[in-house]
Amino acid sequence: MNLISFDSLRTLHLSGVRYVKPEHFLRHETEIRAADWVLFPEYWQLNTLHYAWNCRVFPSPATYVLGHDKIEMTRVFRAVVPRNTPDTLIAPNTPYEQERVWEYMDTPFVAKIPRASMGEGVFLINERHQWREYCAQTPVLYAQEYLPIDRDMRIIVAGKQILGGYWRLQSDNGFHNNISQGGIVEHAPLHPAAVELVVNLAQRLNIDHAGFDVAMVGDHPYVFEFNRLFGNQGMPRMDQALAAAIQPYLYDQLSKASGTPADILQAAGVTVLPDIDTAI
Repeated sequence: MNLISFDSLRTLHLSGVRYVKPEHFLRHETEIRAADWVLFPEYWQLNTLHYAWNCRVFPSPATYVLGHDKIEMTRVFRAVVPRNTPDTLIAPNTPYEQERVWEYMDTPFVAKIPRASMGEGVFLINERHQWREYCAQTPVLYAQEYLPIDRDMRIIVAGKQILGGYWRLQSDNGFHNNISQGGIVEHAPLHPAAVELVVNLAQRLNIDHAGFDVAMVGDHPYVFEFNRLFGNQGMPRMDQALAAAIQPYLYDQLSKASGTPADILQAAGVTVLPDIDTAI
């Protein structure tokens, strides 16, 4: 395959890759349009690559668009898995809506800044002054019910595979589970209901490269979000595992798009992946 990458580190273990700096991509239109795939572009490149140049993009355009901020993601989750999405209010940041949301939510509740990541921009709201402080720094109000949990799961999807995952125990501050915020990694079996939920979401939404954050309340899973670009500190040798899943997936998708029989790929030594399943 002829692959163009805009992220040299995330494609280090893939073969047939040529790296192009994202800021120089317009200079390389001919090579990029001739590529079988373009890999890991910046978000601001997506429209040009996907719509103007008709490139095959990995991760999928759906992964980019739905994963761009918590608002779009939560709205989609509430549309497809409402019972597995925490109760959430999203509203313009106006004085009227600030009061309405405050009156609606039971304390404590969680407030988030829509485009923050790595556990930043997430606040536990107990008091009115905390709500005011949050409202002063967010463009849009995002208030979510607080779940009685002390851990959650990070579940990794790559191509059509669940690569695995791990539990994240709360940090010493007693609220954040994110590893970047002091959360503790625990390697233990993932809850089957959480894995099933992630499989369902990945299939229905065409998410092919993501770390999903899922919590359990009893035996019932709740999805918070997914991250298109996720850290690998929770799983050893994740880079190699991702490459081993991504390269066959790209071959498989290319063969389907071009009508190339799968047996030709297999004869060339390429493993064609089955549809996504719950194997870990």
